[in-house]
Amino acid sequence: MRSRTLPSRTLPAAALALGAIAALTAYPPTASAQRPVQGSAAASYVAVDAEIVALTGVTLIDGTGGAVQRGRTIVIEGNRITAVGPDGRVSIPGGASVLDMSGHTVIPGLVGLHNHLYYTAAGGRAAQLTYSAPRLYLGSGVTTVRTTGSRQPYAEINLREEIEAGRAPGPRIHVTAPYITGGGGLTGMTLIGSPEQARRFVRYWAAEGATWLKAYTRISSEDLAAAIDEAHRQGIKVTGHICSVSFTEAVELGIDNIEHGLPTNSDYYPGRGKDECPNDIMAQALSVDVNSPEVAHTFRTMIDAGVPMTSTLAVYELFFQGRPVRDQRSLDAMSPAVRADYLASKAQIDEVGRDPAGLLNAIAYEKAFHDAGGVLAAGVDPTGNGGALPGYGDQRNYELLSEGGFAPADAIRVMTANGAMVLGEDDLGTVEPGKIADLVVLSGDLTADPSVIRNVTVVFKDGVGYDSPKMLEDVRGLVGIR
Repeated sequence: MRSRTLPSRTLPAAALALGAIAALTAYPPTASAQRPVQGSAAASYVAVDAEIVALTGVTLIDGTGGAVQRGRTIVIEGNRITAVGPDGRVSIPGGASVLDMSGHTVIPGLVGLHNHLYYTAAGGRAAQLTYSAPRLYLGSGVTTVRTTGSRQPYAEINLREEIEAGRAPGPRIHVTAPYITGGGGLTGMTLIGSPEQARRFVRYWAAEGATWLKAYTRISSEDLAAAIDEAHRQGIKVTGHICSVSFTEAVELGIDNIEHGLPTNSDYYPGRGKDECPNDIMAQALSVDVNSPEVAHTFRTMIDAGVPMTSTLAVYELFFQGRPVRDQRSLDAMSPAVRADYLASKAQIDEVGRDPAGLLNAIAYEKAFHDAGGVLAAGVDPTGNGGALPGYGDQRNYELLSEGGFAPADAIRVMTANGAMVLGEDDLGTVEPGKIADLVVLSGDLTADPSVIRNVTVVFKDGVGYDSPKMLEDVRGLVGIR
């Protein structure tokens, strides 16, 4: 049982006081995660560790898509939210640590639905970020991730266990098995050559603890069908960065989720043959009329089957001319060699990269899917030339959704409740009584300025508040190395 309350100097941007009124409702604690072990790396970042905590004066975007709420109090007991309501009307239990958060916005912990614990960068670099990625994610407010394609799955399984044991800092991790694809020439992926091999692969990784599979661009429809069927037999799910199989074809095969949106969808490629992934798929797809009957058919097929789409705008933005992708925080986090190569790559892209109108069309596609009733979630995908870092890229997704016309409440729902829904995490994703206390405290009014998503002060995961600035400072210069 946690009993200590840190001195007010350890609580970023918050003043500490005590309340003395009874709680509204009692909820049992959940055993979803071990508390940080004393003396561990996880414990070194703890800023708020009281048995009962009340946040007062906040602007709340609760993840449900409902109206923004101002002047709210949130009560946390153990690792559950027990009360949410107007300031002065919520009973705060005696002995609670009351944090005055006036001038702050609170959102649910972000759910990264296309995230990795590895990283690729310009110059052909690749690294497993076992140290820096978990700190970047949690410090940026991402409390749950799905590793949507693994390169070192046992490193990720082991890290998941360390985090759950309370020894290492980081988000909850839903581990995805190594990529499966077809054809040849790809390293680091499993090349599936038959339905039986696909089934054997699925059975092995389900037994090892993977809960998702990731299909990649050149898998055949026959092999993907076998993988999906076997995954469902084993009680796990399948998503895909697909091309040889189009979105509507994958839905017919029973896929559970589809990644990336417009840039990878081969539904609209004229004359495409069966199981063909055209080399120029992205250029062709980005020119599609998002208001066309063909797009409406894709959306209706996905929505009727309950198949969500995952937005990864932050990684695609890197390849368009003139986009603001030189975030100083990201540059500071990169190792010097990675930073130099990234800046050189971006300078070249600004001269010969893609027309930024294509990116705006991709955002419009996702907005149209959302408006049609589709379940849109989001994740950073920290790959490509390295400019979209874990955590920081998730935050950038919010800014890009805002640029595309998403209201703050809708963008937050995409990045929280929708991701939790896809993962089957019913206790996460919204700020409501009874839910697990995963909260992000932002300095400023997110409804007035999308960049406030970067101003994280404290991140609550399972009711424990972590010092975001300290966590992020500890990865400076390490991305691409650790």
